[in-house]
Amino acid sequence: MKKAWFPVSARALALAALLAAGGAAAAADTKAPSYPNQSEGDVVVPDFALSNGEHLANARFHYTTLGTPQRDATGAITNGVLLLHGTTGTGRNFLNASLGGELFGPGQPLDAAKYFIILADGIGHGGSSKPSDGLKGRFPHYGYVDAVEGQYLTVTKGLSIKHLKLVAGTSMGGMQTWIWGERHPEMMDALMPIAAQPVAISGRNMLWRQLIIEAIRNDPEWKGGDYTAQPTGYTRALPIFQIMVNNASVLQQQAPSRTAATTLYDQWVADYAKTVDANDYLYWFESSYDYDPAPDLEKIKAKLVAVNFADDLLNPAELGVMEAAMKRIPHGRYVLIPASDQTRGHQTLTQAKVWKGALEELLK
Repeated sequence: MKKAWFPVSARALALAALLAAGGAAAAADTKAPSYPNQSEGDVVVPDFALSNGEHLANARFHYTTLGTPQRDATGAITNGVLLLHGTTGTGRNFLNASLGGELFGPGQPLDAAKYFIILADGIGHGGSSKPSDGLKGRFPHYGYVDAVEGQYLTVTKGLSIKHLKLVAGTSMGGMQTWIWGERHPEMMDALMPIAAQPVAISGRNMLWRQLIIEAIRNDPEWKGGDYTAQPTGYTRALPIFQIMVNNASVLQQQAPSRTAATTLYDQWVADYAKTVDANDYLYWFESSYDYDPAPDLEKIKAKLVAVNFADDLLNPAELGVMEAAMKRIPHGRYVLIPASDQTRGHQTLTQAKVWKGALEELLK
């Protein structure tokens, strides 16, 4: 089947995309400032072929853009920047004050008056096609490579951009940034994976993820994904996510006593039950099955700065993954930010003030 691509204006979908972000992130997003020429849109692919051989008809890839495209004498856009979100988020997470407020303002590293910024919703997230749109458990089983190819179509076919100044991402988006560098090495000047290691997910990082996957698949109310009412039993396991992505100091402040910890746990469970779709959540955590950039690191040509945090349980510095990887990347540099009262474990990725200095250095 011949593929075609259709950019679709989607301002009317802004509220739906916001609600799809879920939980506290969505609530914070409502207070985000507006940036120059902020708009939203979709790219629709009539037949999106996944790497596992499955197909998704009329696949929708949603995005938000900030700023104005600058063009050279040939009409090519020269100031494009692509930012990629984490596992439980959407592109609009970058509009939150602790990210966009540190990055997109006048004189800041990604000044929206200087760059044309693309905040892409990965497949399965936000305003992009996802199981909860209607296919439920019949939705194709996408992987990170498929997410990257959807982003690539958004940039090249939807927005007609042939080259990017920067591809950067946090957590899952950081992992997808590694994939971008290998699959499309000529596409960007610079890469910045944040809170992500270029190695297949395994060990402790896979064990806690498997706990979530098994809790959903073994919830009697899940019914193989064909439920009519949201299952709730599995939500008792979801707080493991909060435990893994925050450091001990943050959790101690939030739960300074046994009673406070029990109350916090119950609140987390209640929040998940209100905001999470079981199939969407399952697909998010299963989609990392194809992630393993380690064999192809030499293919990366762009200048790369990888940023990780010393107190990040998901990407433990003590494994030595980053030091070995940097020896194989021609223009790679590794920045490990020490634990401090400013860091929050993996969630330090939400605090651009902590790591934006590395971004400024990369963009020079």
